Amino acid sequence: DAVGILILCLASAAAALDFKYHHSKELEEFLRGVHAAYPSLTHLHSIGRSVKGRDLWVLVLGRFPTHHKIGIPEFKYVANMHGDETVGREILLHLIDFLVTSYGRDPVITRLLNNTRIHIMPTMNPDGFEATKVPDCYYTPGRYNANGEDLNRNFPDAFEDNRASIQPETQAVMDWIKNETFVLSANLHGGALVASYTFDNGNPVTGSLKGYSRSPDDDVFIHLAKTYSSNHASMYKGTGCDNRQTFPEGITNGYSWYQLEGGMQDYNYVWGQCFEITLELSCCKYPPEDQLGKFWRDNKVALIEYIKQVHLGVKGQVTDKNGNPIPNAIVEAKGRPHVCPYRTNQQGEYFLLLLPGTYVINATVPGFKSMLKTVEIPDNTGNFSAVKQDFSFPEVSDKISSKVASCPKTPLYQELTRASAAVKPTVHLLVLMTVVLAILK
Repeated sequence: DAVGILILCLASAAAALDFKYHHSKELEEFLRGVHAAYPSLTHLHSIGRSVKGRDLWVLVLGRFPTHHKIGIPEFKYVANMHGDETVGREILLHLIDFLVTSYGRDPVITRLLNNTRIHIMPTMNPDGFEATKVPDCYYTPGRYNANGEDLNRNFPDAFEDNRASIQPETQAVMDWIKNETFVLSANLHGGALVASYTFDNGNPVTGSLKGYSRSPDDDVFIHLAKTYSSNHASMYKGTGCDNRQTFPEGITNGYSWYQLEGGMQDYNYVWGQCFEITLELSCCKYPPEDQLGKFWRDNKVALIEYIKQVHLGVKGQVTDKNGNPIPNAIVEAKGRPHVCPYRTNQQGEYFLLLLPGTYVINATVPGFKSMLKTVEIPDNTGNFSAVKQDFSFPEVSDKISSKVASCPKTPLYQELTRASAAVKPTVHLLVLMTVVLAILK
């Protein structure tokens, strides 16, 4: 009984979250309180430190919060990468509060957390937030990190050689992406009201000459952006923040809005195998805190519905003749070439976000004949599980070396003019050899 009372006390302390701005110390105290109250449902860790040494906290929520579990996709929300864009930082704290207090009570949230591993980073730029002494709706120097760098221009770019010096916060996120099997993500910003999607940069191959930079999964990205905007209180109206700028249905292709080099969402998609969109949640970048309650209510449903989309499409494992997983096998849908081929993780798993329909899924183990399977994909987001399609390679033994060179951090998108693995499986052997040669050089 005493233990039960203690847990209830900790839960109430964690749930007592006001609608106000939480500075670094308060934010850390809240996250530690939540983890203390819900130790089996959460995992709190820092993925690195800012320029000034502040922790970059991530709270992980799910039935297996401490580690990846086969078949359970990884999802993430990142906010406040521009330190003076503050709404996302606070609504993610309220999302955490809502998820932990609803688990076991709300059947939808319970199933969501049982079948999804959710990573929440309330602030990627704590130094910029703390440096914003005088909040402003439009701009403050707190946008940048302590080295004066814009973190959303700081990632490797798929179209240009981004010469920006990689910042500690950026490197921490890149390492985080590399170490997890993220499938879906969103980064939360302010200064507009729209859901923006990949690509942010482009070239003639992706359609930039026509003012739209189209990714191979453009249909999925449009769906993801519409999922958020249509479940938001007003984003779907597309009215924007002034009469000069409108966004039909509350969404936009990033490049169509404005060209951006070194953005995080393109990096996630190209090098992280993770579909990410950018959510602009408030016309005022740093609004008065008495408006935070309304921002939470406006975004609450959209935040949950968007997480569910991590269960779109198809997932599975690639194994050898003995049932052992094959890491770094290439698995892609026919007609959707990725310049960095999407590969299986160390458990031989793949996740492909695809809209309902019929697809040919191609699994390729370098040096062996590709395997093609036709898959009918329904909308399974309500069941919290993508369709499962495994591949077993009977001619592959567990002695195969699975070490494949990762994609180089240089511009790649001229490669889109070539055939994809899904159409001509052997072409990827040439691509992989090219990648290895590039790295050796």
